[in-house]
Amino acid sequence: MPAKVRFQRPLLKLSGEAFCTAGGFGIHAEPLLALSRTIQSVHKLGVQLAVVVGGGNFVRGSQLNITSIGKASADYMGMLATVMNAIALQDSCESIGMETRVLSSLEVPAVAERWVRRRAIRHMEKGRVVIIAAGTGNPHFTTDTAAAQRAVEIGCDVILKATKVDGVYDKDPKKHKDARRYSRVSYQEALEKNLRFMDQTAIALCREHGMPVMVMDMNDPDQLVKAVRGQDVGTLIEA
Repeated sequence: MPAKVRFQRPLLKLSGEAFCTAGGFGIHAEPLLALSRTIQSVHKLGVQLAVVVGGGNFVRGSQLNITSIGKASADYMGMLATVMNAIALQDSCESIGMETRVLSSLEVPAVAERWVRRRAIRHMEKGRVVIIAAGTGNPHFTTDTAAAQRAVEIGCDVILKATKVDGVYDKDPKKHKDARRYSRVSYQEALEKNLRFMDQTAIALCREHGMPVMVMDMNDPDQLVKAVRGQDVGTLIEA
């Protein structure tokens, strides 16, 4: 393991927005390949890497406002969207030389292995990038909560949450020029101030298990590499 790597088993949380151009829908070629190359640059550091993918580029269950579709069904649709993203990411990563495995919390044996904690750990120990799809496999939980849950399960030492901004701010930096970015913030402060970088269930789970979270810009691949090396980027949320 390289001496300058601080986090040896990071979990990268990607939103569905990372798979398409800004404001787009579905999967676009250039963002997907750029994402794969970013993952490769992190993996080349010698770390054991897991990736949890969202599905908002297809459907976000919590925002599917169709009265004839129940909340649970909408959430399952969102989970299936993450499976599509995971399959795309797997092929894209393998096209540039990485070995990957997709593990899904929903059973889709034709395209993914069933989520099993020990199986995921074994794949990572063998140097494979583990791509985790379908959230927790249960409705009413976000992929942020799934990322926190899986990171705790497989013994990760940090969650790297790639977002549209370069950290956590006290207010929306796109709407307020005087928005202030935090370099560090505690779990408790994040909950009390309702800082919306993750849902509160995910933050509470991270706090309970002492799982640090680093929030950074998904459009800047260097930030992820610097984060794994322990350099000061984005915002670090910890005890």
